[in-house]
Amino acid sequence: MTAAPSHAVAPDGGPARDDHHALAVEDAVRLLGTDVDHGLTQAESERRTGVHGPNELPAVRRTSTVRRLLQQLRHPLIYVLVVAGAVAGLLGEVVDASVIVGVVVVNALVGFVQESRAESALDALREMARTHALVTRGGVRVQVASEQLVPGDVVHVEAGDKVPADLRLVLEQELEADESVLTGESLPVVKDDAVLPGRTPVADRRNMAWSGTHVTSGAATGIVVATGTTTQLGEVHRLVSGVRVLSTPLTAKLADLSLKLTGAILVLAVVTFAIGMARGAGVAQMLTAAVALAVGMIPEGLPAAVSVTLAIGVSRMAQRRAIIRRLPVVETLGSTTVVCTDKTGTLTENRMTVVELWTPLGTLALDGPWTPTTAVPEVEVPDGGPLWWTLAAGAACNDAHLDQQDGRWVTAGDPTESALLVSAARAGVDTALWAREATLAFSSDRQWMATQHVLPDGRRAVLVKGALERVLELCGGQSGSGAAPDPLRPDQARAAADELGARGLRVLATAICTEPVADLSASSLRGLLVLTGVQAMQDPPRPSAASAVAACRQAGVAVKMITGDHPTTAVAIAVQLGLQADASTPALTGADLDA
Repeated sequence: MTAAPSHAVAPDGGPARDDHHALAVEDAVRLLGTDVDHGLTQAESERRTGVHGPNELPAVRRTSTVRRLLQQLRHPLIYVLVVAGAVAGLLGEVVDASVIVGVVVVNALVGFVQESRAESALDALREMARTHALVTRGGVRVQVASEQLVPGDVVHVEAGDKVPADLRLVLEQELEADESVLTGESLPVVKDDAVLPGRTPVADRRNMAWSGTHVTSGAATGIVVATGTTTQLGEVHRLVSGVRVLSTPLTAKLADLSLKLTGAILVLAVVTFAIGMARGAGVAQMLTAAVALAVGMIPEGLPAAVSVTLAIGVSRMAQRRAIIRRLPVVETLGSTTVVCTDKTGTLTENRMTVVELWTPLGTLALDGPWTPTTAVPEVEVPDGGPLWWTLAAGAACNDAHLDQQDGRWVTAGDPTESALLVSAARAGVDTALWAREATLAFSSDRQWMATQHVLPDGRRAVLVKGALERVLELCGGQSGSGAAPDPLRPDQARAAADELGARGLRVLATAICTEPVADLSASSLRGLLVLTGVQAMQDPPRPSAASAVAACRQAGVAVKMITGDHPTTAVAIAVQLGLQADASTPALTGADLDA
């Protein structure tokens, strides 16, 4: 998804540059007229609130219930029905008039109900932007409502917080944020405060934190650069609220038919009246004849039949959980030639899932999608072998949680770590009794995490998980069939990881050490770790997605997948879904489209 760049204002209230991601921290601080240590004074905050207004999205002007109901009658098809019903009533055709009125009422009620169901989207978007914020005001940290933030405020966020405004990060500690609300990408984004090129796309501005997104881990301090409607979320709100109602092929054809039919009816009625008068007939007699001719030419059955048909289509779509606001839109579906669909959460389940494990001694495939009600364990893994230690290390060197609530398994925490917990549970590997003594948190520089545990038998073990190349640097051997580790074969592990990566899978390596260590650091662990294996995960396709894509293509509708994934991952998912036959066709990137 591409949104407009964020905007801010200079301390004097005038417009300022919108490329804060391309500024050094000190330049951004100077431009916004603030101080990282002391923040804004309360007086300055109130002054800027008067200039910029509150940090909230504007309420959309709601259409009254009566007006929204009357708008259902603003349609050429309905105009013809109303005229036909009125004339039929004047001529005493009670049955015909009643049927026509019934069709009009049913049509209006169905459209009204469907539109009411869909009108809550903007309200939900406004609520998404509301939260509380920890800010520095006059050198003191205070909690304020997000509506009180202004450009230049110094905001502090940590794991679990919702970002209250668009921030330029100035200090960060292993910060990761879930930006799926803006980009649709299910994986958290690792953040830092480095200066980026000016043309960096919004989704790649890792030194920015966007309003409405969530902090999944770490902490950071940032300066507010945009509030309210000038944030990225505000731009989404503007685009959604500005959607225009377009004519569908059916409404365009009916409007054209209505105009031509009305004109033809009026002309023939006038000609009939004039001819009769010229031949000496009475005025009342010819007026009755002209009206009768007009009524006979109005195809009251056509709009009634079309309305009923469309209403049936809307009802069937609702049974398939597709809400349609206006009846004619159903017909538009039949005119569709291309469908552009998001990947994450639409074609896929929006949940990271381990699908395969590799160890020096073999692999294990976790077939079938995991669901919250799946009974575990599902597979058997030999106790103490490489597969068992790979699963155990992923589950114990982990800060996420997996709990059973009302018969359902519920995860909380980072999606990747949650996937590791689920894979261990599916194999029956339980590390709940392993007491953790020390933790070295994941770092974007190190790209690995380490924990030290006391096992139930009294032994101590250090567990590490992270990027394969970084974990290999710490390993002196790899798991084998015996008690002693085998010599490390890094090329073997790299080849396996490359093969998994080519299939669009994300690879995470695990290693263990059962010898005493001085502390959890790279220097203390280097050469002591034993590589156990890697876990490969993906956001799996929905079971029904491939058949839906096939049905569209069979109907002559082309399907285009839009995603923020790496091109290799996107191509791999496209092949699985049947969007393309093989991986030989490259994905079209955002840079390609811009060019």
